[in-house]
Amino acid sequence: MRREIDAFQDNSEKERAKRLAQAANQATTPAKQPSKPQRPTKQQVESYKTGHLVKLAVRTKRLELDTIFEHRSSSISRLEAQMEAEEAAKKAGFPIIGHLVDIERL
Repeated sequence: MRREIDAFQDNSEKERAKRLAQAANQATTPAKQPSKPQRPTKQQVESYKTGHLVKLAVRTKRLELDTIFEHRSSSISRLEAQMEAEEAAKKAGFPIIGHLVDIERL
């Protein structure tokens, strides 16, 4: 019975050594690289841009509740970004601009 146990342990140790060798070979082989360089997605491109995100309180009528209008400006100047946002809000059909809510840097 002792011989059978020793034979079983020898076989399991040999198989374990084989599995470790295979795993080491797979780890050293380089992974396949894509054939074409991939183009960045639109979200990745937008994340590289600098500028400001401007939020304005706008209305279409005088006695209406304010709604938030967001505009992304590529300008690094806060004042220029605010002026661009006001012009964009007027073009979007909001004649009354209440006040500036927030300016965030991108």
